[in-house]
Amino acid sequence: MKQLVSYFNHPLLKLPVLFGLVAGVLCFIYFLVLYYLGIAPLGNVRVPDFGFQIIMMVAAVWYYRKHIGKGFLHLWEALTICYVVNTVGALLTAWLIYLFINFVDYDIFTRYLADMRQLITSTKGHLVESLGQAEYLQMLKNVDNITPETLVGDEISKKTVLAVLPVLIISLLFRRQDYSLYNDGPELPNPPKSSQP
Repeated sequence: MKQLVSYFNHPLLKLPVLFGLVAGVLCFIYFLVLYYLGIAPLGNVRVPDFGFQIIMMVAAVWYYRKHIGKGFLHLWEALTICYVVNTVGALLTAWLIYLFINFVDYDIFTRYLADMRQLITSTKGHLVESLGQAEYLQMLKNVDNITPETLVGDEISKKTVLAVLPVLIISLLFRRQDYSLYNDGPELPNPPKSSQP
């Protein structure tokens, strides 16, 4: 048990988990703001909450480089930090929304399904023309199969896909090493003197 606790106590894991929890709470607050403003908080209207994920990834990578890496950060460390922040944030957001739907207001979920059906039926002609009647009917059937649990998986998969490019950009921007392709390692303060005359 101590080994497990010490593993999770490592800064490369502990720090991004904390930043990920903050990201998840901020995304859920955004969900609540939409809800209390009377805007349907499920669906594509929530896409801007990914900005909180990006902000917390940048903050975590910056903090790690400054305080843990003492000014240095490997690319693999930055990638790890960003993906942990993103995954933890998405998990927390998804489960908080799931709990909110089940214990506070299930009606927002039924309205979400009704809006999806309305969107599909309003574009029936275009969908049937481009996909075919069978695919159109399958889309309508798929809406009936959506459950609050489905939203958890959708949230995590959506944010994982959205994160690919930002994670790479953030990692490359914040990467700072004391060696490179042309410089094998940090210079020694007193290099050895040549034995040749």
